[in-house]
Amino acid sequence: MSLAFDEIKTLVIDVLQLGSHAADFNQDTILMGNIAEFDSMAVVAILTSIEDMYDVEIDDDEIDVEIFETLGTLYQFIKEKVD
Repeated sequence: MSLAFDEIKTLVIDVLQLGSHAADFNQDTILMGNIAEFDSMAVVAILTSIEDMYDVEIDDDEIDVEIFETLGTLYQFIKEKVD
């Protein structure tokens, strides 16, 4: 399965309920500390959604703050899990 960046962008926008003001998000969009809605509960919700949507398991020891630095780093992490 080849994972598209826009799938992850949409997932984050939907989970955080950011609406259309997030339409210009790109791989360089900073997540942690930049988006008020992006807190610890959002991390859990995003990881749960990823596991459900892509039928993957993410172990606690795989989770690192660097994964959530930008939308691009999150995408790369998910892409490696899915591919």
